[in-house]
Amino acid sequence: MSDLLDILTSAPFWIATLRVATPLILGTMGVLLCERAGVLNLGIEGIMVAGAFVGWLAVYQGASLWGGVAAAGLAGMVFGALHAFLTVNLALSQHVSGLGVTMLATSLAYYAYRVSFPTVSTPPTITPFAPLAGLQGVPILGPVLAAQTAFTLLALGLVPLVAYALYRTPLGLAVRMVGENPQAAEGQGIRVGAVRFGAVVVGSGLMGLAGAFLTLSAFNSFFLNMINGRGWICVALVVFASWRPGKALLGAVLFAAFDALQLRLQQGGGGGLPYQLYLMLPYALSILALVIMARRAAYPQALMKPYRKGER
Repeated sequence: MSDLLDILTSAPFWIATLRVATPLILGTMGVLLCERAGVLNLGIEGIMVAGAFVGWLAVYQGASLWGGVAAAGLAGMVFGALHAFLTVNLALSQHVSGLGVTMLATSLAYYAYRVSFPTVSTPPTITPFAPLAGLQGVPILGPVLAAQTAFTLLALGLVPLVAYALYRTPLGLAVRMVGENPQAAEGQGIRVGAVRFGAVVVGSGLMGLAGAFLTLSAFNSFFLNMINGRGWICVALVVFASWRPGKALLGAVLFAAFDALQLRLQQGGGGGLPYQLYLMLPYALSILALVIMARRAAYPQALMKPYRKGER
């Protein structure tokens, strides 16, 4: 018990937790925006792959790091526009379209990588974002924040921004309204299709940023399978959070803490238990938390329901 307490109160543990949580925070905010508008976006896994590759390739070709971030966000928005066109304009199945976008984006990214670097045996590298050593003097949180990059601060700053936009602006009210009752929204003069389309595009842009964090901050290169299911975790975290940004941040940090904890338990010897049990730990605990929270979750009433103008 004392060893566990030492882990939970150590700065390296929280440094790793915040680093692992960053792409989950960005991806979860993206999913939340889409679903608040009534559109399920299962394209997140592929969009994250595309964002990771495009952002990294842009920097490798000479763009600045923030230029790579912008390129990754733009790539995510392009695939988001495709998903929105299929699901909002054509009213096709959101499940099928999302999975199709995931396969398309993933395949295109891997194909472009192979074409761009046909002879390399190890992935080329870039110079990623540097830790913010100047934050070392911040009381209490200084050692944790000083080991992070500006990308992590961007992710943390987006949470209150998304919350403010959703709950304190007319545009946010329109987004929530088209996700709850698009007929009533149309009666108020809101263009349901345009609001849904825009929410999916912006949310997908955040998913692209989530992927770019891995290549521009956490690592310094792009390699296959680096997303490793993080997109699906983001979809589950939105349900855990009952579609609220603050709780989504909490869920992302909680999952990241479980992941950081299992790594340290393995390094500590693990009491002779198979390492697979520790690998399973964050997912098992997350599923348990999801089951508990989902029973009380108030989901958007028009989620996954296609809307055609004029229909009642």
